[in-house]
Amino acid sequence: MATPIFSVRGLVKDYDDKTVLRGLDFDVQRGESLVILGRSGSGKSVMLRQLNGLEKPDAGTVAFDGTEISSMREKELYPIRQRIGMLFQGGALFDSMTVEENVSFPLREHLEMDEEEIHERVRLKLSLVGLKGVEALMPSELSGGMKKRVALARSLAMDPEVVLFDEPSTGLDPMTSALIAHLIRRSQASLATTSVVVTHDIALARHVGDRVAFLCEGTFSFLGTWEEANRTADRVFGDFLAGRMGDEDAA
Repeated sequence: MATPIFSVRGLVKDYDDKTVLRGLDFDVQRGESLVILGRSGSGKSVMLRQLNGLEKPDAGTVAFDGTEISSMREKELYPIRQRIGMLFQGGALFDSMTVEENVSFPLREHLEMDEEEIHERVRLKLSLVGLKGVEALMPSELSGGMKKRVALARSLAMDPEVVLFDEPSTGLDPMTSALIAHLIRRSQASLATTSVVVTHDIALARHVGDRVAFLCEGTFSFLGTWEEANRTADRVFGDFLAGRMGDEDAA
């Protein structure tokens, strides 16, 4: 079999006296979209930040394309991060920059491109997420959904091999969330990227995920296809998928 794009073994992360991740083991295959589900505070975003070195594990390893990255220094991570885009939960646009300046920021930071090339790359990425003619606007002039789409365009600016999505539908109405889900799938198909999507949005998860994992009490209590998830014997995961109140909530 081909080498997974990510291979995670024995991943542990502690905060103060609390263990958030308890020895996670999983692979992400090239070209797939893996969705990570879990309740608020379960450690989904913590796990995601291990994949590009934004946080370091307390134990275990994270390998990207066969290279172990969890022990790398910040400077060593630069070429790795050029291959991994990330859509942050709040979008993380720079308020003082125009849309074009936001999307072009990683290009100017990491690549040697002339202004015409930068402008064309920005136009193409904005077109991919369904935005045209907004280059001169400021983030304050955009709706929440438009901000998230601009942030998605920026995460795709470097033509990454992988895109990490941290709660891409947070704060959005159902129709806009559905649009974001469509754009995630569309961008993955157009650019042949691998996606890891952290979310609690079941509708979005079902639309974008090839496989799904459920993070509960620091480990994956389920990891498999949606067909397998639909007939899971894991009661907590089943309650989560169905939107039912679990025993611990009713107590």
